[in-house]
Amino acid sequence: MRISQDFAPTGPDTGRAARRRPAWGRAAAALTAAVAFALVLPGCGGGDGPAPKSASGKSSADADRVEPLAAPPAPKLPVTVDSADGTKVTIGSTDRIVPLTGSLSEIVFTLGFGEQVVARDITATFEQAEKLPVVTRAHDVSAESVLSLKPTIVLADTTTGPSEAIDQIRDAGIPLLVVEPAKGLDDVGRRIDTVAEALGVPSAGTELKERTEKRIADVQKSIPDHADGKKPRVAFLYLRGSASVYLLGGAESGASSLLEAAGAVDAGKESGLSKDFTAITSEALAKAAPDAILLMTKGFESVGGMDGLVKIPGIAETPAGMDRRVVTVDDGVLLNYGPRTDRVLTEIVEQLYAKGGKGR
Repeated sequence: MRISQDFAPTGPDTGRAARRRPAWGRAAAALTAAVAFALVLPGCGGGDGPAPKSASGKSSADADRVEPLAAPPAPKLPVTVDSADGTKVTIGSTDRIVPLTGSLSEIVFTLGFGEQVVARDITATFEQAEKLPVVTRAHDVSAESVLSLKPTIVLADTTTGPSEAIDQIRDAGIPLLVVEPAKGLDDVGRRIDTVAEALGVPSAGTELKERTEKRIADVQKSIPDHADGKKPRVAFLYLRGSASVYLLGGAESGASSLLEAAGAVDAGKESGLSKDFTAITSEALAKAAPDAILLMTKGFESVGGMDGLVKIPGIAETPAGMDRRVVTVDDGVLLNYGPRTDRVLTEIVEQLYAKGGKGR
């Protein structure tokens, strides 16, 4: 599983029965609920001084907005596409779109279909979507709410549930496309292409994919050389102090691809954590030995900022804890792996390689 706006298990699911998740999937869903609850808390800012700029020229202050393509979409419909759960879906209209995850909403809005979106998942936190009615929280979809909006297409991913709600929407005759979730940067283009094809605008998908990939590449060009030849070790921690959730990310947390793209080493993965998350222990942190810690902003705030972070057992003894070196990125965008990933990467790079080497 990976924690994100659409945090859920990343293993492949096929067919309706596959959406009836085993115990590890239910655990993921429980942790997702903590993520979603945190998203409705007041946001927390970070640091003094100017906000970093992305390759697109957008500052981190713009991170709660998406940047649609310049040309308005002109869909060519109907289209029939393959759904990730093994079905074929025919879409005849994009007049009323319901994306059931935050990252899918981001793609739909960036492709230029914001005016046609009639509902959102609670994790769609960007400004253009904030006034839309919420029809799902933490992958707990309300089929009745969705159907009441008379959608012409519903977009979900393999972690969306419960399966009964998905079945109810389909049984009502609504075209519902399931998209494979993103695990890393390599999945950004695939998801954009999939959504664009379903909306009848494959050329717009190609344009957005190329724009996104170029911006990510431009950010990577800004990464400074490592003077000592060593890449910084960064641990991704998922924290929700109010719920006593303290987790150290491993190879399947969803953060590895970002950290490696930023010229860093995923300390949890490198220390041998092959799955998603493990409870934070002094021993695990000592083995990971991070030089810096990556956090979602609300998670950082939930433990009381830096002063509270170093009180978590084992943190203060790590190089990151001793140097009080952290990198924070907004919950609503950190692991979406979509059109705003260049801004995420920019924030990580600028904070990780800041002059003086100190985090907030």
